[in-house]
Amino acid sequence: MASSHSSSPVPQGSSSDVFFKKEVDPSKHIQPVPSLPDVCPKEPTGDSHSLYVAPSLVTDQHRWTVYHSKVNLPAALNDPRLAKRESDFFTKTWGLDFVDTEVIPSFYLPQISKEHFTVYQQEISQREKIHERCKNICPPKDTFERTLLHTHDKSRTDLEQVPKIFMKPDFALDDSLTFNSVLPWSHFNTAGGKGNRDAASSKLLQEKLSHYLDIVEVNIAHQISLRSEAFFHAMTSQHELQDYLKKTSQAVKMLRDKIAQIDKVVCEGSLHILRLALTRNNCVKVYNKLKLMATVHQTQPTVQVLLSTSEFVGALDLIATTQEVLQQELQGIHSFRHLGSQLCELEKLIDKMMIAEFSTYSHSDLNRPLEDDCQVLEEERLVSLVFGLLKQRKLNFLEIYGEKMIITAKNIIKQCVINKVSRIEEIDPDVVVKLADQMRMLNFPQWFELLKDIFSKFTIFLQRVKATLNIIHSVVLSVLDKNQRTRELEEISQQKNAAKDNSLDTEVAYLIHEGMFISDAFSEGELTPVAVDTTSQRNASPNSEPCSSDSVSEPECTTDSSSSKEQTASSAIPGGVDILVSEDMRLTDSELGKLANNIQELLYSASDICHDRAVKFLMSRAKDGFLEKLNSMEFITLSRLMETFILDTEQICGRKSMSLLGALQSQANKFVNRFHEERKTKLSLLLDNERWKQADVPAEFQDLVDSISDGKIALPEKKSGATEERKPAEVLIVEGQQYAVVGTVLLLIRIILEYCQCVDNIPSVTTDMLTRLSDLLKYFNSRSCQLVLGAGALQVVGLKTITTKNLALSSRCLQLIVHYIPVIRAHFEARLPPKQYSMLRHFDHITKDYHDHIAEISAKLVAIMDSLFDKLLSKYEVKAPVPSACFRNICKQMTKMHEAIFDLLPEEQTQMLFLRINASYKLHLKKQLSHLNVINDGGPQNGLVTADVAFYTGNLQALKGLKDLDLNMAEIWEQKRSLWMCIQMKTREKQNF
Repeated sequence: MASSHSSSPVPQGSSSDVFFKKEVDPSKHIQPVPSLPDVCPKEPTGDSHSLYVAPSLVTDQHRWTVYHSKVNLPAALNDPRLAKRESDFFTKTWGLDFVDTEVIPSFYLPQISKEHFTVYQQEISQREKIHERCKNICPPKDTFERTLLHTHDKSRTDLEQVPKIFMKPDFALDDSLTFNSVLPWSHFNTAGGKGNRDAASSKLLQEKLSHYLDIVEVNIAHQISLRSEAFFHAMTSQHELQDYLKKTSQAVKMLRDKIAQIDKVVCEGSLHILRLALTRNNCVKVYNKLKLMATVHQTQPTVQVLLSTSEFVGALDLIATTQEVLQQELQGIHSFRHLGSQLCELEKLIDKMMIAEFSTYSHSDLNRPLEDDCQVLEEERLVSLVFGLLKQRKLNFLEIYGEKMIITAKNIIKQCVINKVSRIEEIDPDVVVKLADQMRMLNFPQWFELLKDIFSKFTIFLQRVKATLNIIHSVVLSVLDKNQRTRELEEISQQKNAAKDNSLDTEVAYLIHEGMFISDAFSEGELTPVAVDTTSQRNASPNSEPCSSDSVSEPECTTDSSSSKEQTASSAIPGGVDILVSEDMRLTDSELGKLANNIQELLYSASDICHDRAVKFLMSRAKDGFLEKLNSMEFITLSRLMETFILDTEQICGRKSMSLLGALQSQANKFVNRFHEERKTKLSLLLDNERWKQADVPAEFQDLVDSISDGKIALPEKKSGATEERKPAEVLIVEGQQYAVVGTVLLLIRIILEYCQCVDNIPSVTTDMLTRLSDLLKYFNSRSCQLVLGAGALQVVGLKTITTKNLALSSRCLQLIVHYIPVIRAHFEARLPPKQYSMLRHFDHITKDYHDHIAEISAKLVAIMDSLFDKLLSKYEVKAPVPSACFRNICKQMTKMHEAIFDLLPEEQTQMLFLRINASYKLHLKKQLSHLNVINDGGPQNGLVTADVAFYTGNLQALKGLKDLDLNMAEIWEQKRSLWMCIQMKTREKQNF
């Protein structure tokens, strides 16, 4: 069938994919489908006066034109715009379903009249007016959209009848599968009796394919009808386009001719000048490049010259600069292809040379004579070596220096021993081969002088090490300071660049607003910073070499400056040497800080090395018990020397080393043990031989006690002449009081002062000495108690008996020790750290034990007289003569007691003791009078007893120091008088009865 345009106006076509969608229910509200793109661009709508007269797809799509006159029968029958077919003779065989029938109204729905919408119409009347005005301006297209939607739905429904295989883009009948799907062989099989049925099947297949063709043609015709106006419009406007193109071609030709003339007259000469200038610049660059190549070619000889003078930093800088030039400006030069690897090997060789040179320098610096006054050997050489090692990141050079320090410390001790042993004639090196054995043959003064010499050499050695490490530390700090300043300058430059960028953006925006070109703004903004930077660089480096006269432009200067990268900063070292810090030392701050800490640790290590070697020297001498055999003065002298050396090294290095201090503490502990054992043994021997008799007090002991009274707890110096003239005293005078003591106590006081003086001389043994002294005082108290109160002296010394004089003398000795315990406590308290004040409680316990011991002695004296009173008064009889023999014996024994203790004990203690004895006497007398039934009745017996008591009282008060003693003898009659009164009352009652 032929296709043509339909005879009625056709609406604008929709999207091409509408035929492949499912059928849409027309009752639902659907947005209008967008139209297909036009073949030619649409003409703008607007005023007709402003447009030329020509066919328009937009304005003329609903107007009937001559192109609608061609109509054929298939187009009329297959009109896709009709919703349903008319009921005519073409549809009589299609059934009654295609005829419109009347719908019967429902009985359940109410009848809606016009009055139901009155309120609604009143509410929307205003909106309706606005809507009507809008309709007049923009006419509605509901009818058109509804018709278009219905047509599209019908077209899509028709296309869905066509199998999908015909719609495939790769549809081809030469494919066997496709061909079998479209034309099955079963419809062409005429064998057997099925011929008529197969013919009907083939006919049916043909009609089906014809039907598919009609559907497709109808849709194609429909699409063509939608685009017909655009086709004809393109044909009519083609001639105008050809005229426009012809005019444009002529205009382009004329423009090209004018441009050619302008180029020939105006541009060719200027461009030729620019080409010549560019050629000249290129020649200058080549010349500078050749000069740079000549300079690079001289790198290796120059490096050799620098290495011959130990200029390692300069050689490394030259190598680094040359490598940078090779990588940046001479890259690809064939003649220099091996120079980079040669420089790398040369740099590795310089690393080894610097390490070897530093090792040699360390050996020379540490092993030079210690008598030399120069602190740092070749300071400039050291600074150069350290800078070179830092530049190459060889940070292990401190380990080399540490190894050299250990070797030097060993050599110092060895050399000192050799020098000392060689000056002593008693030592034969042929007989005693080993140096250690020769050293052990020295006596204490010789060995002490050797140790003193070693310590002095070690002190000088540490001072030299500190001076050298200070130079290294200053170099490291200068590099660190340079890094920080460089970082700050970079941050400042970045901030300035950011500010320039911001100002440039603002200026460009302003210039664009004023009508200038962007390129002009950028060119003006870029030229000024370049000029400023160039000026600042020249002003910042006045000593740098200017660019050669052959240079024409600024880039050549930049090339030369970058190739000779020698920007350095000067700083000073405490030794007075100016150093140059290169910018390419890119050690991080953490690495430099760690290196500075390692330098300080190396100084601490030097102190530890000296202390360790000194400890080994001490231990080698102490193998035969030499140090343990030293007396107090020798050990104190040794400890003071060691403490002085420890303080000197701490002052030099800033940290106290503990090895020598620990060795000193260990030897001090051994010394304290031996010191204590010797004095405890001595005290034990003195107590075992003590006969507990009053001893004369030599003048030196009196001086000793007087020095303690003056607040100086120390052994006084011996004065031979004065001591011989002064005679020993009978008693010891302490702060105005007289103490009768035994010889053991005098020596004990001297021993106590030795303990206190040892604490002053060796402060590190204060706690041990306090413990040992406490033990010594406790031992004296317990042992004296065993010997006197426990009567141990009877067996140990051979005394016949323990007399009251022995007891009183023991009590007075204990009182003397108690008097000095607070002084000793204050002495130790001033030398103990606050954390160890709790140890002072030992003195409180000792004081309590001594007071208890003194009280026991007093009780023992009272008990002696108590037993005597019990023995004598038990035999007392109230009869003549007066005084009786019992009271005479009692008064005799009281006189002996008084004579024994009065010269030993103070008067107050004597009075207190006799008061207690008198109380015991009164108790026994009461008991005896009660036994004898003697009462204070004024009778003869009462008179006899009163006369005996008066005799006792008179004799007791006649003793020295007891005159004012209140004896209160009336207490013996109080109980008897009350008893007598009771008896008299009972007698009277019997008489009255």
